[in-house]
Amino acid sequence: MNEALGKKIVELSQRIVSNFDRGLWTEVGLLTGTTEAIESYPRLLRSLDWGDPDYSGNVLGLLRYIAEENPRTFQKIERYVDERFPEEAEYVSARPAERRITFAPNVFAVPDVPVEPDLVSAMMPMSRDFSGTYAAIQRACKGAGLRCLRADDIWDESVIVQDIFNLVFQSQIVIVDFSGRNANVMYETGIAHTLGKHVVPISQSLDDVPFDLRHHRVLRYFNNTQGLRELERKLASRLRRLAGIAEESDSDVPY
Repeated sequence: MNEALGKKIVELSQRIVSNFDRGLWTEVGLLTGTTEAIESYPRLLRSLDWGDPDYSGNVLGLLRYIAEENPRTFQKIERYVDERFPEEAEYVSARPAERRITFAPNVFAVPDVPVEPDLVSAMMPMSRDFSGTYAAIQRACKGAGLRCLRADDIWDESVIVQDIFNLVFQSQIVIVDFSGRNANVMYETGIAHTLGKHVVPISQSLDDVPFDLRHHRVLRYFNNTQGLRELERKLASRLRRLAGIAEESDSDVPY
């Protein structure tokens, strides 16, 4: 697959994830002859109905399959989406894509606050076993001239998921620890990706990283003194580079 087609698939999947419900999937299936592919694709509609974090990955996988099997059908789906959602609107993102979208979540209230360029949020299991990991993350952030918060560091809302959404929304960078395959971390990662944040994945085991996200570079670490020091060093380097990217693009970010 060439790079241009890959970009088209990613862009189309993002627009579909932001706009489609089950009814639109049915409609596009009937109009493009892809009903069987849509209904038989593993977990696509189920993950949509249940709001599972792997929905975006399922959309991406289906579109790639269609594009490789029948490019003309893929083009029909592109035209369908262009006709149904022709307007381009702004959205909050750490690094805006070429096409901008708007969204209106019904689970969260979108906070009326700006993105904070020096804020890093850590999404990880809330367990004593990870206290050393969080300390290493905090030191790495400090070494990069950034500040770090975790959901349990704040209590502004009566519903914890709103505090989490607010924190991710305001952060420029989101560190996610996939160790142990924590369901909450998976959910929070989906929020961060949807909001266009710089997501930095870490994990004690690459087997804990969801299949759909294994194409991202993951910082693997060992949960011991030496391993956490190495995590701190590598993470600080990564954060400094991302912070530099954020500073260069601040003037272009639509807050």
